[in-house]
Amino acid sequence: QVQLVESGGGLVQAGGSLRLSCVASGRPFSSYDMAWFRQTPGKEREFVAGIMWTGGSTNYADSVKGRFTISRDNAKNTVYLQMNSLKPEDTAVYSCAAGPNFRRSNPADFGFWGQGTQVTVSS
Repeated sequence: QVQLVESGGGLVQAGGSLRLSCVASGRPFSSYDMAWFRQTPGKEREFVAGIMWTGGSTNYADSVKGRFTISRDNAKNTVYLQMNSLKPEDTAVYSCAAGPNFRRSNPADFGFWGQGTQVTVSS
């Protein structure tokens, strides 16, 4: 019902910035909120940020508050994650997800996932 494709990952030095994009398709898309998660080998997938698709309200993990910004362009069916002041510990595969409530932070609450994009932050 919903398809998600991420892009924008890459290699960046600590303190640098990167912007991820996630293009969504499917009907009815407006019934889903969006979120970004990240995962490193050996660690559980963790919530990064969420956004309400219709109203734009946001939710952030404490670890990224003040550094990351989630946003969306409804006309382009795209959600973004602007990442500033990147740290080596931000290194992970970042995936976007669609679910019924942007305030949820449990991966199990999101039914649709993209393939993920690698973000590597060097020290």
